[in-house]
Amino acid sequence: MSRTSNVFARIEPELKEQAESVLNQLGIPMSNAIGLFLRQIVLQRGIPFDIKLPQRKPTALGSLSEAEFNAEIEKGFADMIAGRMRPATDVFADLQRDYRI
Repeated sequence: MSRTSNVFARIEPELKEQAESVLNQLGIPMSNAIGLFLRQIVLQRGIPFDIKLPQRKPTALGSLSEAEFNAEIEKGFADMIAGRMRPATDVFADLQRDYRI
């Protein structure tokens, strides 16, 4: 057996539990999954997935005040009157592409 080295990381308990649940279903111990991740970093000479901010941030309606909500509705209504609208299927397709929903 090859020598090993310890890695210590602090993560949120909920994230750890969720990851362990998925890994248990896959039959992969957490230490093996971390090893796989590190091997991919070495092989790809970087993080093995895209890390980027979304191009657009969707508006969380629950975070808006009543005045902000009304202003958003008025903007949408003005766009509709001006003919600046798109089919919902196109909007959802963009969201799926941009946010991998």
